[in-house]
Amino acid sequence: MIPALQPDMNCPLCPRLQEYREKNKQLYPKGWNAPVPPWGDPQVEFLIVGLAPGVKGANLSGRPFTGDYAGMLLYNTLVKYHFASGIYKADPQDGLSLGNCRIINAVRCVPPENKPTSQEEKNCRPFLLKELHHMPALKFILTLGVIAHKNILACFNRPVTSIKFKHGQFFKINDHITVVNSYHVSRYNTSTGVLTTQMFEDIVDSIQQKLK
Repeated sequence: MIPALQPDMNCPLCPRLQEYREKNKQLYPKGWNAPVPPWGDPQVEFLIVGLAPGVKGANLSGRPFTGDYAGMLLYNTLVKYHFASGIYKADPQDGLSLGNCRIINAVRCVPPENKPTSQEEKNCRPFLLKELHHMPALKFILTLGVIAHKNILACFNRPVTSIKFKHGQFFKINDHITVVNSYHVSRYNTSTGVLTTQMFEDIVDSIQQKLK
């Protein structure tokens, strides 16, 4: 059976995540509380792959990296390097728009403690693979963190041990697409100095320069 491009709003593939969604519907009844769709035109050259929606971020807003701290560094950097325009205000109605860029998460539903299981990643992977197949102009994939990196490798039938995640690494995944690794733009990584603004900007700047 060929998977749909997007999961059902009440996707039953991961019972643990489904149960967690239902709990969040009770806690945040006005929130999105469903699989979060990608954002951006699929006819672009640059795809950013995150981990999963944040419980008080995309899980409530319905837009990737919107509503929690992680979006600040991501979207401000995309605006600076002309992959987005407008002002990020942590609200899907803020008027921000993407340019030559699309954003998706490896796992579409919010996981408890931001930690999906390997089976949950596998369950959601067909949707990620479908997205890749619907991006004919794709040239660069930026993976935010180890889980995004591993899922992209799996989508291209590469063993997860074949290429170790390394911040700042560029490697060709096929004849047309280059994968780039970055630490995730999470509050934890930025507050501890694992990822600085300059480190992340350098990566996005490099991608922009290579796309010129």
